[in-house]
Amino acid sequence: MRPWISALLCLVGFLAVYLIAVCTPFGQRAENALFNNNGANPAWIYDWSGTAYDSPALPPLDQTAMPTLLVGIAVIVAVTLVRRCWWQGCAAIGVVMATLGSKELTRTILPRPDLVGARVSLIEPSFPSGHAAIPAGLALGAVLVASPRIRPYVTAAGMLWLAVTAGAVQATYHHRPSDVLGSTLLACACYSLAARLLPPAAAPGVMRRPRALPAIALALSAAGALAAGARDDSVTQSLVFAAAAFLCAALFWYTAAEGPARPARRTRPARG
Repeated sequence: MRPWISALLCLVGFLAVYLIAVCTPFGQRAENALFNNNGANPAWIYDWSGTAYDSPALPPLDQTAMPTLLVGIAVIVAVTLVRRCWWQGCAAIGVVMATLGSKELTRTILPRPDLVGARVSLIEPSFPSGHAAIPAGLALGAVLVASPRIRPYVTAAGMLWLAVTAGAVQATYHHRPSDVLGSTLLACACYSLAARLLPPAAAPGVMRRPRALPAIALALSAAGALAAGARDDSVTQSLVFAAAAFLCAALFWYTAAEGPARPARRTRPARG
């Protein structure tokens, strides 16, 4: 029952983030206070965000979002064909599509009421974040099709990618902390459901990872979140953005490495 519970908790968390951050004056004031008139220029990752004129963009920022999505799906399909893990491959594509589809659906049907008289640039609906949904969905899909030996390292890499992306879209003022948290919770819910619906033989088991890997992955994700979410004009904003990005990475790690694993059934020894 643990995968069902994990999916339900993620959906409850998603709803709680929306209600608190978007549907209350306190939440709107708190997040609107993170935006000033300096724009994206003071962000450390500004030169690699695609925001600056003729600057490269780290995937999936700016115009690289769709190419990143297509390449990621192609990689999942290729791994599925090579490993012939048909159930896992279908589940992985389903996780990606469900994450992006639910993101588009919720952004359309969940309004952002103007409760505090914010300026026009702050009342456009941005919950949840599409840029954060792409690495979250693709990385969780890759975890499903990866072999057990390399699955821990795929999880660590996806965790770092999500942390950097979530920090960058906040530091460049494209999204709020609640936006990236909402996308991550949606992706984790889709992954938990997919893991639960897989046949027992194809369901992902508990990963056997090196003892030092969790600490290394968490440290790298914290460093990536801090570097991507940092700004020159505000220490407070930098810390808030980094904390939200690291929380996304932690949710991702728990879901992929701990949450949806299905324990092996115990059998009694034969008598006689």
